[in-house]
Amino acid sequence: MTDSYLLPIRTAALLFPGLALLLLVPMAVVVYRRHGVMTRWRTFSLFGGVYYALTAFCLTIVPLPSASVDVCAKYPSFAHPQWMPGSFVGDIWKEAHHRVTFHDLVLGNPAVWQTVFNLALLLPLGVFVRVHARRGPVAATLAGLAGSLFFEVTQFTGLYGLYDCPYRLFAVDDLLANTAGAALGWALAGPLARALPDLSTLDARALDPLRVPFGRRLVALLLDVTGVVLLAGSLAVLVFLVLGPDPVPWVPLLVWLVWFVVVPRWSGATPGKHVLLLKLVTGSGDRPGTGALSLRAALLGLPFALLWFVAGTALPDAALRAASAGTEAVRGVGYRDVAYALAADPATTLAGFLVPGACLAVVVWWIRAVRRHPEGLGPHEVLSGVRNEALPHARRARAVPALPCAEATEAAADPVSPGSAADRPSGSSTRRW
Repeated sequence: MTDSYLLPIRTAALLFPGLALLLLVPMAVVVYRRHGVMTRWRTFSLFGGVYYALTAFCLTIVPLPSASVDVCAKYPSFAHPQWMPGSFVGDIWKEAHHRVTFHDLVLGNPAVWQTVFNLALLLPLGVFVRVHARRGPVAATLAGLAGSLFFEVTQFTGLYGLYDCPYRLFAVDDLLANTAGAALGWALAGPLARALPDLSTLDARALDPLRVPFGRRLVALLLDVTGVVLLAGSLAVLVFLVLGPDPVPWVPLLVWLVWFVVVPRWSGATPGKHVLLLKLVTGSGDRPGTGALSLRAALLGLPFALLWFVAGTALPDAALRAASAGTEAVRGVGYRDVAYALAADPATTLAGFLVPGACLAVVVWWIRAVRRHPEGLGPHEVLSGVRNEALPHARRARAVPALPCAEATEAAADPVSPGSAADRPSGSSTRRW
């Protein structure tokens, strides 16, 4: 029985790094848009919730039946859901073999422990709802009901059609126990919620109004580079089909200039920065000109230009020779022959391996320069004079209500005027036309 729980936990531990890497950028986008900053505590809480959700999901589907097992013949009773609440009582009495002892009814009764497991499965969800989301008991109960329904539907559909028949039972008692567990978790998390600081308070302490967080800018750059690669690849294929191979090497350069120069000059930011609620400004707060944006784009694109050059010239030849030498090595050629094959053209081979390393070194140096700068600016920002400015994130936009046009103009022009509420005598009034 212990192995049936340890196997899903080990499976979740193996799958979590890949899932965390896959969710890192989307999660960062959502957090930066909502809160403006991504603190360590919020990151730990979010990824802890992801790891718990993955573990809970694995506990409901793992171990999987092997492909050779006919689940329809092996589990015929699971094809019909169990809709009668309280059936677990009969299961407990059946597993006790009608013997009224504490061991038979509780300690040694698998039906009891199955119910306890179902109660404990979504208990951490209730804790997460109260501590992280700061929601009430109704939200925790509804979250438990939704999570349990998702698990039960997954089981009843045979992992959404992967198996012809369900290999686990859809039981309304499991649904009720999971939902009750989430509500119980919310209730038990009261002392923990009062002891831990509010994550919004930690966000407010970490948020610097004069500096855009490095991670926020890095995520925007990753989105921009990804967009350029996808767009340039698609256009390169189209240009190759229409115009032939000659114009293809110029496609990435044109896409890079449009993405990092034309679009910011027109809209004030690159697409990635629009997603992260950032805009590009000069030191005086104005929109940068074409020259400054071009210099910034050239400085940012230098490592990628080197990689593109290597990928288009030296690297394919070195890769082909290495692959050929590797194939011969499999056939019995020794490692010396592989080394000789790679060293046949030392200049090309060195370029194929050293230039990507040099590009990586430039990226590392750039990150260290940003971290060491007093204002957190990168070399491309210092040299071009173009920097980032954060737009109000979602929480800040909701916290500061918009004033009517007349009041906003008056407050901006004269925030404390002789007739304002700051020095108006008590009982006086102002007529508004």
